[in-house]
Amino acid sequence: MELHAWNSMRNPCPSIQFNMYDYRNLSPQMRNEVLEWRKRNGLPWHSPAHGQMGFSDKYLVTAACFEHKRHIGISPDRMNCCEKTLLDFCLEFGSEVFAWCILPNHYHLLIQCALIKTFCKYLGKLHGRLSRQWNKEDDEPGRKVWYRSFDREIRSERHFYASLNYVHHNPVHHKYVESWVDWPWSSAAIYLEKVGREEAEKIWREYPLFDYGKKWDL
Repeated sequence: MELHAWNSMRNPCPSIQFNMYDYRNLSPQMRNEVLEWRKRNGLPWHSPAHGQMGFSDKYLVTAACFEHKRHIGISPDRMNCCEKTLLDFCLEFGSEVFAWCILPNHYHLLIQCALIKTFCKYLGKLHGRLSRQWNKEDDEPGRKVWYRSFDREIRSERHFYASLNYVHHNPVHHKYVESWVDWPWSSAAIYLEKVGREEAEKIWREYPLFDYGKKWDL
Protein backbone atom coordinates (compact mmCIF):
# COMPACT_ATOMS: atom_id res chain seq x y z
CA MET A 1 0.00 0.00 0.00
CA GLU A 2 1.36 3.44 -0.93
CA LEU A 3 0.17 6.02 1.54
CA HIS A 4 2.09 8.83 -0.14
CA ALA A 5 -0.97 9.27 -2.38
CA TRP A 6 -2.83 10.65 0.62
CA ASN A 7 -0.58 13.73 0.54
CA SER A 8 -2.07 15.17 -2.63
CA MET A 9 -4.56 17.96 -1.95
CA ARG A 10 -5.39 18.11 -5.68
CA ASN A 11 -7.05 14.73 -5.48
CA PRO A 12 -9.47 14.43 -2.53
CA CYS A 13 -10.02 10.75 -3.41
CA PRO A 14 -6.48 9.32 -3.47
CA SER A 15 -5.72 5.86 -4.80
CA ILE A 16 -5.12 3.50 -1.89
CA GLN A 17 -5.12 -0.15 -2.76
CA PHE A 18 -6.49 -2.14 0.13
CA ASN A 19 -9.91 -3.30 1.25
CA MET A 20 -11.59 -0.96 3.72
CA TYR A 21 -12.16 -3.69 6.26
CA ASP A 22 -8.44 -4.44 6.36
CA TYR A 23 -7.84 -1.08 8.02
CA ARG A 24 -7.89 -2.64 11.47
CA ASN A 25 -4.93 -4.81 10.40
CA LEU A 26 -2.67 -1.90 9.42
CA SER A 27 0.58 -1.52 11.28
CA PRO A 28 0.90 1.34 13.81
CA GLN A 29 3.29 3.07 11.39
CA MET A 30 0.74 2.99 8.57
CA ARG A 31 -2.00 4.28 10.86
CA ASN A 32 0.28 7.10 11.97
CA GLU A 33 0.89 8.02 8.32
CA VAL A 34 -2.86 8.29 7.75
CA LEU A 35 -3.26 10.55 10.79
CA GLU A 36 -0.27 12.67 9.79
CA TRP A 37 -1.83 13.22 6.37
CA ARG A 38 -5.00 14.42 8.05
CA LYS A 39 -3.10 16.88 10.25
CA ARG A 40 -1.00 18.23 7.40
CA ASN A 41 -4.09 18.88 5.31
CA GLY A 42 -5.83 20.77 8.08
CA LEU A 43 -9.12 18.95 8.44
CA PRO A 44 -11.47 21.41 10.13
CA TRP A 45 -12.18 20.93 13.79
CA HIS A 46 -13.36 23.47 16.35
CA SER A 47 -12.64 23.07 20.03
CA PRO A 48 -15.85 22.73 22.06
CA ALA A 49 -14.34 24.94 24.81
CA HIS A 50 -15.65 22.86 27.67
CA GLY A 51 -17.95 24.85 29.96
CA GLN A 52 -17.57 28.09 27.99
CA MET A 53 -20.11 27.96 25.18
CA GLY A 54 -23.81 28.35 24.52
CA PHE A 55 -25.84 25.62 22.89
CA SER A 56 -28.13 27.40 20.44
CA ASP A 57 -28.01 26.42 16.76
CA LYS A 58 -26.11 23.20 17.40
CA TYR A 59 -27.22 19.95 15.80
CA LEU A 60 -26.27 16.33 15.38
CA VAL A 61 -26.76 15.57 11.69
CA THR A 62 -26.94 11.92 10.64
CA ALA A 63 -27.35 10.40 7.19
CA ALA A 64 -27.65 6.75 6.23
CA CYS A 65 -27.28 4.67 3.12
CA PHE A 66 -30.36 2.98 1.71
CA GLU A 67 -31.06 -0.38 3.36
CA HIS A 68 -27.89 0.09 5.44
CA LYS A 69 -25.77 -0.95 2.47
CA ARG A 70 -22.11 0.05 2.67
CA HIS A 71 -22.01 2.34 -0.33
CA ILE A 72 -19.65 4.77 1.42
CA GLY A 73 -17.32 2.03 2.61
CA ILE A 74 -16.73 0.30 -0.68
CA SER A 75 -13.10 1.48 -0.53
CA PRO A 76 -10.81 3.77 1.47
CA ASP A 77 -10.78 6.07 -1.56
CA ARG A 78 -14.50 6.62 -1.23
CA MET A 79 -14.41 6.95 2.55
CA ASN A 80 -11.78 9.65 2.23
CA CYS A 81 -13.62 11.38 -0.60
CA CYS A 82 -16.90 11.35 1.34
CA GLU A 83 -15.25 12.78 4.45
CA LYS A 84 -13.50 15.58 2.59
CA THR A 85 -16.61 16.42 0.54
CA LEU A 86 -18.78 16.69 3.65
CA LEU A 87 -16.27 18.80 5.57
CA ASP A 88 -15.73 21.10 2.60
CA PHE A 89 -19.50 21.49 2.35
CA CYS A 90 -19.72 22.47 6.03
CA LEU A 91 -16.94 25.02 5.58
CA GLU A 92 -18.53 26.53 2.50
CA PHE A 93 -21.86 26.77 4.32
CA GLY A 94 -20.18 28.48 7.25
CA SER A 95 -20.96 25.75 9.76
CA GLU A 96 -18.55 24.98 12.57
CA VAL A 97 -17.78 21.29 12.92
CA PHE A 98 -17.24 20.03 16.46
CA ALA A 99 -17.10 16.30 15.70
CA TRP A 100 -17.58 13.95 12.79
CA CYS A 101 -17.42 10.28 11.98
CA ILE A 102 -17.78 8.59 8.59
CA LEU A 103 -18.71 4.90 8.65
CA PRO A 104 -19.30 2.48 5.74
CA ASN A 105 -23.08 2.98 5.70
CA HIS A 106 -23.74 6.25 7.56
CA TYR A 107 -22.14 9.32 9.05
CA HIS A 108 -22.55 11.78 11.91
CA LEU A 109 -21.72 15.50 12.04
CA LEU A 110 -21.93 17.58 15.21
CA ILE A 111 -22.19 21.15 13.94
CA GLN A 112 -23.29 24.69 14.67
CA CYS A 113 -25.62 26.02 12.00
CA ALA A 114 -28.00 28.98 12.12
CA LEU A 115 -29.95 27.82 9.05
CA ILE A 116 -30.37 24.10 9.58
CA LYS A 117 -33.30 23.67 7.18
CA THR A 118 -31.32 25.30 4.38
CA PHE A 119 -28.26 23.27 5.35
CA CYS A 120 -30.22 20.02 5.08
CA LYS A 121 -31.76 21.09 1.76
CA TYR A 122 -28.35 21.61 0.19
CA LEU A 123 -26.97 18.52 1.92
CA GLY A 124 -29.66 16.58 0.06
CA LYS A 125 -28.44 18.06 -3.22
CA LEU A 126 -24.90 17.05 -2.27
CA HIS A 127 -26.11 13.50 -1.63
CA GLY A 128 -27.60 13.52 -5.12
CA ARG A 129 -24.28 14.49 -6.69
CA LEU A 130 -22.45 11.83 -4.68
CA SER A 131 -25.04 9.23 -5.71
CA ARG A 132 -24.55 9.98 -9.39
CA GLN A 133 -20.77 9.91 -9.02
CA TRP A 134 -20.72 6.62 -7.12
CA ASN A 135 -23.30 4.95 -9.34
CA LYS A 136 -21.17 5.83 -12.35
CA GLU A 137 -18.05 4.48 -10.66
CA ASP A 138 -19.87 1.25 -9.69
CA ASP A 139 -21.74 0.91 -12.99
CA GLU A 140 -25.06 0.95 -11.11
CA PRO A 141 -27.24 3.54 -12.91
CA GLY A 142 -30.34 4.58 -10.98
CA ARG A 143 -29.33 2.83 -7.76
CA LYS A 144 -30.71 4.44 -4.61
CA VAL A 145 -27.71 5.28 -2.44
CA TRP A 146 -29.09 7.38 0.43
CA TYR A 147 -32.08 6.65 2.62
CA ARG A 148 -32.46 9.87 4.57
CA SER A 149 -30.73 12.46 6.69
CA PHE A 150 -32.03 13.98 9.89
CA ASP A 151 -30.93 16.50 12.48
CA ARG A 152 -31.31 16.56 16.25
CA GLU A 153 -31.13 19.89 18.02
CA ILE A 154 -28.67 20.01 20.91
CA ARG A 155 -30.61 21.06 24.00
CA SER A 156 -28.00 21.41 26.73
CA GLU A 157 -24.36 21.09 27.70
CA ARG A 158 -24.95 17.50 28.75
CA HIS A 159 -26.61 16.71 25.43
CA PHE A 160 -23.72 18.34 23.52
CA TYR A 161 -20.93 16.44 25.24
CA ALA A 162 -22.82 13.15 25.20
CA SER A 163 -23.26 13.69 21.44
CA LEU A 164 -19.58 14.47 21.01
CA ASN A 165 -18.62 11.29 22.90
CA TYR A 166 -21.17 9.34 20.90
CA VAL A 167 -19.78 10.48 17.54
CA HIS A 168 -16.21 9.66 18.49
CA HIS A 169 -17.18 6.32 20.00
CA ASN A 170 -19.26 5.23 17.00
CA PRO A 171 -16.58 3.13 15.21
CA VAL A 172 -15.95 1.27 18.48
CA HIS A 173 -19.68 0.87 19.07
CA HIS A 174 -20.04 -0.74 15.63
CA LYS A 175 -16.98 -2.93 16.27
CA TYR A 176 -14.82 -1.64 13.43
CA VAL A 177 -11.96 -0.82 15.81
CA GLU A 178 -11.13 -1.13 19.50
CA SER A 179 -10.03 2.46 20.09
CA TRP A 180 -11.25 5.89 18.93
CA VAL A 181 -7.89 6.78 17.40
CA ASP A 182 -7.77 3.58 15.34
CA TRP A 183 -10.44 4.90 12.97
CA PRO A 184 -9.07 7.48 10.52
CA TRP A 185 -12.38 8.89 9.23
CA SER A 186 -13.26 10.72 12.41
CA SER A 187 -12.27 13.82 14.37
CA ALA A 188 -11.38 11.72 17.43
CA ALA A 189 -7.59 11.86 17.01
CA ILE A 190 -7.67 15.62 16.42
CA TYR A 191 -9.96 16.08 19.43
CA LEU A 192 -7.65 14.10 21.71
CA GLU A 193 -4.63 16.01 20.47
CA LYS A 194 -6.29 19.39 21.05
CA VAL A 195 -7.97 18.88 24.43
CA GLY A 196 -5.58 16.26 25.84
CA ARG A 197 -6.34 12.74 26.94
CA GLU A 198 -6.93 13.73 30.57
CA GLU A 199 -9.61 16.27 29.64
CA ALA A 200 -11.18 13.90 27.11
CA GLU A 201 -11.40 11.14 29.74
CA LYS A 202 -12.97 13.61 32.17
CA ILE A 203 -15.61 14.56 29.57
CA TRP A 204 -16.23 10.85 28.85
CA ARG A 205 -16.87 10.19 32.55
CA GLU A 206 -19.01 13.30 33.10
CA TYR A 207 -21.19 12.75 30.04
CA PRO A 208 -21.70 8.99 29.63
CA LEU A 209 -23.59 7.56 26.69
CA PHE A 210 -25.97 5.23 28.54
CA ASP A 211 -28.51 4.30 25.81
CA TYR A 212 -27.65 7.21 23.52
CA GLY A 213 -28.63 6.32 19.95
CA LYS A 214 -30.18 2.99 20.94
CA LYS A 215 -33.43 3.55 19.04
CA TRP A 216 -32.06 5.32 15.99
CA ASP A 217 -28.39 4.58 15.41
CA LEU A 218 -27.80 2.79 12.16
